Amino acid sequence: MNYELFIAKRIIAGKEYKNSISSPIIKIAIIAIAMGMVIMLIAVATGSGLQQKIRNKIAGFKGHIQITNYDNNNSEISTVPITKNDKIYKTIDEINGVKNVQAFANISGLIRTATTFEGIIYKGVSSDYDWTFFSEYLIEGNLPDYNQQRTRDVLMSKTLVNDLNFRVGDTVTTWFVKSDRKAPSKRSFILKGIYDTGFLEFDKTIVIGDIREVQRLNKWDNNKVGGFEVLVNDFDKLPNVAKQAYENIDSTLDATTIVQLYPAIFEWILLFDNNIAFIIFIMILVAGINMVTALLVLILERVQMVGILKALGSTNWSIRKVFLYNASYLIIKGLFWGNIIGLLLLFSQHYFGFISLDPQTYYVSKVPVNLNVFHIVLLNIGTLFLCFLMLLIPSYIITKIQPSRSIRFA
Repeated sequence: MNYELFIAKRIIAGKEYKNSISSPIIKIAIIAIAMGMVIMLIAVATGSGLQQKIRNKIAGFKGHIQITNYDNNNSEISTVPITKNDKIYKTIDEINGVKNVQAFANISGLIRTATTFEGIIYKGVSSDYDWTFFSEYLIEGNLPDYNQQRTRDVLMSKTLVNDLNFRVGDTVTTWFVKSDRKAPSKRSFILKGIYDTGFLEFDKTIVIGDIREVQRLNKWDNNKVGGFEVLVNDFDKLPNVAKQAYENIDSTLDATTIVQLYPAIFEWILLFDNNIAFIIFIMILVAGINMVTALLVLILERVQMVGILKALGSTNWSIRKVFLYNASYLIIKGLFWGNIIGLLLLFSQHYFGFISLDPQTYYVSKVPVNLNVFHIVLLNIGTLFLCFLMLLIPSYIITKIQPSRSIRFA
């Protein structure tokens, strides 16, 4: 019996089917699985990549958590300061998952040139600032160094620089409205570096400078800051870290996550998960239907062989396994080519960025790609398993084939 089943496997899986009626149907099924895998890989990699990129950009400008005075009412401008002390640094830094704690203070200003002007938010930072984010998007010049006793260096976006016609090394004349509502104060800065994140909502307004300028303008002492930004290692643990931070600060302070500060943006990017799930469902359904069709054709084309195997004593399940094994082989073949093509396209996009996006709508200028091994493995295993389950039903037709009738016309 094992010999007969071995021959059956060879007949179905071998070259014999290539010139048969089922040949084009099998090819279509393999192509459908390959194309489905390509589309699923692209959907997952670009969807999660876009989510990750937008989250990282917001966190780069605002931190994952902002600790400020309640009286600021989540305002962009730091009007009510909090005291900078080692207790806050130590308390927050000891929370599991915290990457960095950095002080900041914001003040609104106006940059004027001979021909135009632009309203800005001057974000003052100190020596504890993590420059990893801006290092990635620095396109010209250098990052400021605020470990010096006093510096007038600032970092501006490419958008602002182009609008104001500045170059690295130019003097940037800025007027600030102070918190005491007196006459605006004039300050001159040196453009040290230019960044370009593609996140126009922030690029249009934010200028990074020395926090000591904000302290002087607001007449704060050196221990007064607008607040603290907390960076976390894992975005998924952000709610838990924010909760612990809130429980460990004074009652006059608030700990607000970027999800709470920008709910519309985060609700929008969460919709990507629904789109990805829908695409995966449709692609697996299409691939499964194609494989069901191919299996039915294979079975009907081998009715006489099934009858002979039954006459020789083979059980229904053993014969079904022959067809299921070979159908699984076709699925794996489709998945193999789908992975090759899909990963090739994704790597090309990652390194060359040939597909662009409108940054005003998507907050990125090129389609980002997040290649996660776990996602790729899960997609392949899930597709293989679900398609195999769908094949169990059509394989049941083998139990209805009677040897006496099928062999009669052999």
